[in-house]
Amino acid sequence: MSGSAGSRTGRVRVLIVDDEPHLTELLSVAVSEAGRRPYPAADGHSALRVARGCAPHTVVLDGMLPDLDGLRVLRRLRYENPELPVLMLTARDAPEHRADGLSAGADDYVAKPFSPEEVVLRLRGLLRRAGAEEARADDSVRVLGDLVLTGQTREVRRDGTPVQLTGKEFDLLGLLLDHPRQVLSKAQILDPVWSSSFDGGGNLVEAYISSPRRKIDKGRAPVIHTVRGLGYAIRPAEDGR
Repeated sequence: MSGSAGSRTGRVRVLIVDDEPHLTELLSVAVSEAGRRPYPAADGHSALRVARGCAPHTVVLDGMLPDLDGLRVLRRLRYENPELPVLMLTARDAPEHRADGLSAGADDYVAKPFSPEEVVLRLRGLLRRAGAEEARADDSVRVLGDLVLTGQTREVRRDGTPVQLTGKEFDLLGLLLDHPRQVLSKAQILDPVWSSSFDGGGNLVEAYISSPRRKIDKGRAPVIHTVRGLGYAIRPAEDGR
């Protein structure tokens, strides 16, 4: 799905939280076609984790989730970012439920069934009122599954947990994330990271890549892979499941 691909994210980021996969996919496509970047989550805990990683500009939040109540998720999001625009989705269209959502901090409310076009229009209004224009989007963030790299602050997180990397390790990871699922040769890595193509540089890459791999993959499914005889590739952990 679109939100799990690793790449630079210069577009406005939209967190989409719904436990119905077909609706999440439908909204992700509509949001992407509108020029925004979707980040899907299927439950409340995942939503909070993804929000910490991608720093969304706005949220589409289902009011009924399998683990945490949507209103509880909303309050947590509001606690961490009081100005974050949130659009609630729910099958419950009773006035009291609408009031509960709005009083908890939701900026707008759409009842199911809905059209993706309606949601996109509502989001556009929320973003406009919040001043979250495309030009303000942070284009230095790369996301690959639960791995998030923020170029502006040179921070890396895996599943919400900070990962401490050296400068070169950070640059190496950033290069791999710029080319998700692609195999990069040692020469393709050496020049942009070390600005060098000297003899023996391949051994340097081979020795150096083991450290960020160990830090990032520690206790988790691996994302950095050696492709024998060709080079290295970074892939979402989900690819190996």
